[in-house]
Amino acid sequence: MAQSSDPTKRPKPGPWPPGQDSNDAPAMPPSSWAKRTGFRPRFSGETNASDSGQFARTNNPSPASTPSPAPLDLEAGRVRPISAVNGTAPTPQPANAQVQLQSNKDQSVEKRTEAEGSPAPVPPKHGVNGHARIAAATETPAPAPPQPSRRAVRNGDVENVLPQVVDDELVSRHSHMKYELRDTPGLVPIGFYGFQHYLSMLGSLVLIPLVIVPAMGGDHEDTSMVVSTVLLVSGMTTLLQANFGSRLPLIQGPSFVFLAPALAIIKSPEFLGLNGNNFKHIMKELQGAIIIASAFQALLGYSGLMTLLLRLINPVVVSPTIAAVGLSFYSYGFPQMGACLEIGMVQILLVIMFSLYLRKVSVLGHRVFLIYAVPLGLVITWAMAFLLTEAGAYKYDGCDVNIPTSNMISDHCRKHVARMKSCRVDTSHALKSSPWFRFPYPLQWGTPVFNWKMALVMCMVSVISSVDSVGSYHASSLLVASRPPTPGVVSRGIGLEGLSSILAGLWGTGTGSTSLTENVHTIAVTKMGSRRAVELGACVLIILSLVGKVGGLIASIPQVMVAGLLCIMWAMLAALGLSNLRYSEAGSSRNIIIIGLSLFFSLSVPAYFQQYGLSPNSNSPVPAYFQPYIVASHGPFRSQYRGLNYVMNTLLSFHMVVAFLVAVVLDNTVPGSRQERGVYVWSEPEAARREPAVAKDYGLPFRVGKMFRWVRWVGV
Repeated sequence: MAQSSDPTKRPKPGPWPPGQDSNDAPAMPPSSWAKRTGFRPRFSGETNASDSGQFARTNNPSPASTPSPAPLDLEAGRVRPISAVNGTAPTPQPANAQVQLQSNKDQSVEKRTEAEGSPAPVPPKHGVNGHARIAAATETPAPAPPQPSRRAVRNGDVENVLPQVVDDELVSRHSHMKYELRDTPGLVPIGFYGFQHYLSMLGSLVLIPLVIVPAMGGDHEDTSMVVSTVLLVSGMTTLLQANFGSRLPLIQGPSFVFLAPALAIIKSPEFLGLNGNNFKHIMKELQGAIIIASAFQALLGYSGLMTLLLRLINPVVVSPTIAAVGLSFYSYGFPQMGACLEIGMVQILLVIMFSLYLRKVSVLGHRVFLIYAVPLGLVITWAMAFLLTEAGAYKYDGCDVNIPTSNMISDHCRKHVARMKSCRVDTSHALKSSPWFRFPYPLQWGTPVFNWKMALVMCMVSVISSVDSVGSYHASSLLVASRPPTPGVVSRGIGLEGLSSILAGLWGTGTGSTSLTENVHTIAVTKMGSRRAVELGACVLIILSLVGKVGGLIASIPQVMVAGLLCIMWAMLAALGLSNLRYSEAGSSRNIIIIGLSLFFSLSVPAYFQQYGLSPNSNSPVPAYFQPYIVASHGPFRSQYRGLNYVMNTLLSFHMVVAFLVAVVLDNTVPGSRQERGVYVWSEPEAARREPAVAKDYGLPFRVGKMFRWVRWVGV
């Protein structure tokens, strides 16, 4: 029988996705976390899609079902066919594709209208879940029930998968990642991807010791020992986090969050007059402050207080806080690199060219230039500097770079000594003086010294570090896991980060240990989310830490190249912080004002504290790029308690602290919907225990979870 051509007489489309009829079976309770949050869907199914272009994927691989919405190609400005993502033969698009795209545009207009406070029309609801929208008109009968996939959802519900923006392409998480959290592809792939993972994050792991050790008065040998210690502690703490913490493939290491307070302690007034052996004395003070702050962080996590703090931490809080960490070091990066501009600029241009202009060039199926942009830029620039040094480009008659500046008689040599030390690659003897075998051991610098005012500063910074980790947990889980972690898993991860920082304090790395923010970008680029790869890489890191020549090689990186790498890493950190806004309504006037105020005051208020009481032409023994960290001796907060003055002047001179305080107050007091604020959605413990996939993702191994099943606030 021929179908009627009159569109008004066509049968009405059924619910999407197809499910059980409401008359045949009772409605299912809202067991998924997306239903309980109030997030409005953009495409078929449930998701927290915002105007950033996120979408959901249905749990129906059967060809009889209606295809999922195609990913958007932002660079081409059109809808990318699914075949372009999966590499299969192109399939014709349905005639009603334009209808669905127009419907999606209408939904975007409705959402923006709702964000500004005006009422939006309520979309029609169909099906048992009440959240599915009509995709398009159809004349075919309802398709056959979907077949269960690898992660099946009961009663035909949509699998609540949150997509991510990965390398400028909006694609489904499962179709984009090569290996997910529990995948074990084999020893060779795991070894290759694990090495790739750590090599791509080389800058984040080793740059902090190259900054703080010279600031403490340490020599190249001290720097080599600290680098080896960082590699060992990073490997150990990563294994602990992957097995007994959040269980996400996140590398633990020295975070830039701890760099500013470390420099503030190093430049404390009581340390400016030290003569001789400054490095070990200041390192012991740093160790004591880190140990106390880490114990506070561990208590915050394991006591369950972190679950209360999670209610205040949202993308609008995380974004300016982490962005302020990267923006706060502007006075150090380029001014230091300017000592040898021709080498530093070449390095920055190489990294920009590799990571942006050549990011889509593949070699054997791997985007080598994008993944290894930082190591490649370092190696090429180092080789160029070596050739210039051997050619005598930085050799001046009668001048020896190894002679201290105070002993130089010739004004000609004093004029060029800074350039010689910055541009030449043979000024460091760290590689030659380093032994082949070195075992970093606890308390190798001596017994830690505990100072309460420095510990209070570090305790506040440990809270900022926890905020950073919360954003990393959420973003990485959406890439590799079946569901976001529960609040208990987040608390467990923060508690273990506190224990990891205690180990860092005992071994003497100079900073605390936390989940590196850059790790999320690395997972997205390498498409490797297996925790086994990260664990194997951590074992390799421990082995490399025992080879003293490795630490010596890293310590011999010229200082101008370190500054060039830091410019790239800090810029990336600021961008990664702001990228958390993709979970919220980034175009909302509420969020725009909060982010703007947080970022501005995070730069302006610390500048007031740092410049207070300083005359413009004062001759300070501290280098200009360390001037912001001596605020404790001249800050505006002056009471009769010197310790309190130290704490307040120091804390309010940190850009990240001011950004966090402004953002957390405004975001939690200014009215806004959960959709507009982008409130982080964590899995409910009850629902997570019912789903085997979630239990396997976050459950503790070796039956440890059964031993602590009564501790509900730090588990699944």
